[in-house]
Amino acid sequence: MTESLPRSTAPSERVSALLASMTLEEKLAQLVGFWVDKGDELVAPMAGEMGNPGAYADATVHGLGQLTRVYGTRPVDPVERAAWLWAEQRRLKEETRLGIPALVHEECLTGLAAWKAATFPTPLAWGASFDPELVEEMAGLIGMSMRELGIHQGLAPVLDVIRDPRWGRVDECIAEDPYVVGTLGTAYVRGLQGAGVHATLKHFVGYSASQAGRNHAPVHAGPREVRDTLLPPFEMALRDGGVRSVMNSYAEIDGVPVAASAEYLTGVLRDEWGFDGTVVSDYFSVAFLHTMHGVASDLGEAAAIALAAGIDVELPTGDAFLEPLVSRIRSGEVDEALVDRAVLRVLAQKEDLGLLDEAFDAPPASIDLDTPAHRDVALRLAEESLVLLTNDGTLPLASAPASIAVLGPNSDAPEALMGCYSFANHVLAHHPEVPLGFELPSVLDAVRAEFPSASVAYERGCDVEGDDRSGIPAAVAAASAADVAVVVVGDRAGLFGRGTVGEGNDVESLELPGIQRELVERVVATGTPVVLVVLSGRPYAISWAVEGVTAPAAVLQAFFPGEEGGRALAAVLSGRISPSGHLPVSLPRSAGAQPYSYLHPVLGGPTEITSADSTPVLPFGHGLSYTMFERSDLVADGEVAAGGTFTATVRIRNTGERAGTDLVQLYARDVQASVTRPVAQLLGYRRVELQPGEEAVVRFAVPTTRLAFSDRSLTRIVEPGAVELWVGPSCDLRETTADVTIIGPVHEVTPADARLVTADVETATVGAVFTDAR
Repeated sequence: MTESLPRSTAPSERVSALLASMTLEEKLAQLVGFWVDKGDELVAPMAGEMGNPGAYADATVHGLGQLTRVYGTRPVDPVERAAWLWAEQRRLKEETRLGIPALVHEECLTGLAAWKAATFPTPLAWGASFDPELVEEMAGLIGMSMRELGIHQGLAPVLDVIRDPRWGRVDECIAEDPYVVGTLGTAYVRGLQGAGVHATLKHFVGYSASQAGRNHAPVHAGPREVRDTLLPPFEMALRDGGVRSVMNSYAEIDGVPVAASAEYLTGVLRDEWGFDGTVVSDYFSVAFLHTMHGVASDLGEAAAIALAAGIDVELPTGDAFLEPLVSRIRSGEVDEALVDRAVLRVLAQKEDLGLLDEAFDAPPASIDLDTPAHRDVALRLAEESLVLLTNDGTLPLASAPASIAVLGPNSDAPEALMGCYSFANHVLAHHPEVPLGFELPSVLDAVRAEFPSASVAYERGCDVEGDDRSGIPAAVAAASAADVAVVVVGDRAGLFGRGTVGEGNDVESLELPGIQRELVERVVATGTPVVLVVLSGRPYAISWAVEGVTAPAAVLQAFFPGEEGGRALAAVLSGRISPSGHLPVSLPRSAGAQPYSYLHPVLGGPTEITSADSTPVLPFGHGLSYTMFERSDLVADGEVAAGGTFTATVRIRNTGERAGTDLVQLYARDVQASVTRPVAQLLGYRRVELQPGEEAVVRFAVPTTRLAFSDRSLTRIVEPGAVELWVGPSCDLRETTADVTIIGPVHEVTPADARLVTADVETATVGAVFTDAR
C-alpha cells in the first residue's frame, strides 16, 4: 500500500506567523473559493441562483483560498489552461500582500473531470470488483494527472453507504456494506494522496439515507444507525488512509443540517477521531442553511453557524464567508477566534502540499491524460466489475456465432458507459459541439472488434426514456435472423432531470426506464438466445429477467464501466475473460421494498406476520463465473477474548475446467446481543485466482472490533457471546460454517484499537487436487 501523506499535529511556526500578520479580510479570503468559469450550465445544485461575490480581480485582492474547478467547468485545453493557472498563481504570489497561492480543487470520482482525461468505472463498479489494490492503483494515476496540472485537492471519494437504490446518486456510491465502502474508499484515498493530491471524503454524513431516496431530503436515521452503518467508512478512511479533507453532507439528520452540526463536524470528526485536516462545504451548503434549511436568518448567520460547527472553507464561492461574515465579526456577533481556527487549518494544508514554496515557473508544455497506463487500469477494473447474474450456458459464446444482433438504446451509446460525474456527462452534455477528446468504443464497436468473422446487425429498438415503439419491430426482426441477440439496456447518467440516474435524478419506480422491458421481452419471444446487458448506475427490479420461463438466456450487470467498458463486456461475451464481479448492492424486488439492506435484523426480512416480501431477487455478494468453485473446511478459533483477534481459514477449489477468480466472502451473525444485530455481516473478503483443479487456503485474521456495535448508551463495544461464521457465494448461502465464542468482559472500543477495522488475509495455493482438468 502507498503511504499516506504526513499529517501535521500542530501549526508550524511559519503558519502561526502568517496568521498573526493577517488582516481580517486576508483571513477570510483564505476560507473561500472562487468559481472563475461559472456560467449558466447547471453543474451544481442551484448554481444559477448563487452569485460570485464581485469581479475576480476584486475578489482576490486580499488573496484566495481555493480556485474552483479550473479545468472541470468547461471544455478547456489542458495545456492552455495550465499556462493560465501558472500565471494566475504567480500573480497571487507577486501582487497580493502575503503572496499565498490558491489551492485548486477538482472533481475526480471517475477520473479527473477534465476534457480529454481518462474516464474510469464508477464507484459502484469498484464495489462490484471487490479489489482495493486495483482501486488504489487507479487513484494513483488520477492523482498523478491532477498534480501535473497543478491541482491539489480532489473531491472524492464518496463514502455514502447505499440505503435506497431510488436515490439518484447511487452511481457515485460503492456498496451497501460499510466495510466494503470503507476498504475501497480508503484504497482510493491512499492512491490519490500517494500521488500528492489531498482526497476529500463525501458526504459526511447521512446523505444517502434520505427520505424516500430523494436528493437533499431529510434523514431520519437514529444515532445507532449513523454510528454503526453510516460513519464507519469515514472513520476507516481517516484512521487507515490518513485523509486530509472532508466535505459535509447536504442532509439534515433529525432536523439538524449537518453543515450546522458541531456534534458531527467537531465532536465526532475532530474530538473523537482526531482529524486535523480541513472541512470544506459542499457547494453552496453554507448558504443553504439560510435559503433551504431555514435555520439562519441571513447569509451572515449561516456563515457564523457553519464556522462554529466546524466548516473551514466555503465552496465554491464566498457567498457567506466574505462580506456577510465580516459584518458579523465587526459587530462582535461572531468571535474572530473561529476564523483563526479555520485559517490555521487552511494554511497548514497549503504548507503540507508545498504550495507556500512553489514557484510556478514551468507549466506543462504537453500532457497526456489518457495514457496506456490509464487505459490498462480502466480495462482491468471494468473487467473485474462485470457481474454475471444468470446464465443457462449460452455464455461464453465460445464458438463464435455466425451472426449477432446487437440491440437496445445503450448498445451504440458511448456515453452510457460513464457515470454522472464523468466529464462527458457532467459537462460536455452542455457542449455537444465539442468532441469527447479520448477513445470510447461503444458496446457495438467492441462486439464487432471481438467477433471479426461474425455478421453483426444493429438496431436501437427504443430510447432509454419515452414510449416510442416504432423501432421495436426492426429489433425483433434482427434478433429473429441472428444466432444470438445481445440487448443492451439501462440508464443514461446526468444531472437534475437530464438523465435517468445521477445527482438530482431520483426515481419512484425501480423498473427499467421507458419501454426497455417491453423491448427485451419482445426479443426474447423470438426464441433466439438473448444475452441481456444492463448498463446502469443503480440496481433495477428485473426479477422478470432473472426468474421465470421468459427470462433471457443470460444477464450481465455493468455499473457504468467507463472508457474500456465496451471492450470488457465484449471480452466476457466471447469468453476471453471470465466474469468475476459480485453485487455490491442487493438486486431489489421492487421499489416498495425500499429502503432495504442485507444488514437487516430478523424483523427487517421476510416474516410470517407480514404479506410483503422485501427479499431481493439476488443477494449482496452474488456473482457467477464461467467456472465453478467449492468452498469447504471453514475452521475458526473456538474462543477469543472481546477486543482480541481470531483466525478463520477456508479451503477454496476451482472445480471447473477453466481458470477463474473467486471472491471469498466471510460472513458472521452475532446470535444474541443487547441490541438487535444483522442476520448477516461481511467480516472480510479476498479475490483468489485459481487454475482448473487448483485450490487455496485463505486465512482471515479478524479483529473482534469488526463485530463492534453501539450499545444502548451509544458506547461502541464488543460484547461476549456466540458468533456464527460462514463462507459462501453470497451473503445468503452458507456453504461451509464454523462457530466462535467471544469471551470475557465487554470490551469498550477505544482510539487505541479503533484502527483494527480490516481483516488481514493470507492466501496459500496448495496445488491441483486433480490432474485431468483442461
